[in-house]
Amino acid sequence: MHTDKTLKDDLVTALSKTIELFGLSTLESRLFAYLYLVDEPKTLDEMSEALGKSKTAMSTSIRSLAEFNLVSQVWQKGIRKDLYVANSQLYRAFMNFYFKKWVDKTERQREVLEEILEDAKENPEQDSWETIHLVGKLADIIEFHSEIEDTFNTLQREK
Repeated sequence: MHTDKTLKDDLVTALSKTIELFGLSTLESRLFAYLYLVDEPKTLDEMSEALGKSKTAMSTSIRSLAEFNLVSQVWQKGIRKDLYVANSQLYRAFMNFYFKKWVDKTERQREVLEEILEDAKENPEQDSWETIHLVGKLADIIEFHSEIEDTFNTLQREK
């Protein structure tokens, strides 16, 4: 039989493994899982003690989670330290996070590909058959990235 502490530890570990699939670091995943499971505001000191990591590591991880809107800072009367809670709508939080990461990465890749295309057009060897062929393929790849961006933006709006 599990004690409460062991059960909580097991749940933090299991949930954090799922969360890591969304591209968060192990510590960010563990921190989010912990905050989600305790379901009450915690200070950096409390998080640090619970996860056995430094307060600096907690601060860095909490900022990252807040950037993706996975946690929020809250205030309680009489408490001067910063308190944080996990976004309780687990599915929505991670889908928003996932969509944002995919759109951002896809957009950046498309920009890199467009730079390569511009460089290829300025290349004196651009008239070779191979370059013409590759530039055509590059245009297809850029279009693919644009379609991915459009799809994820549409899905995000429809949620």
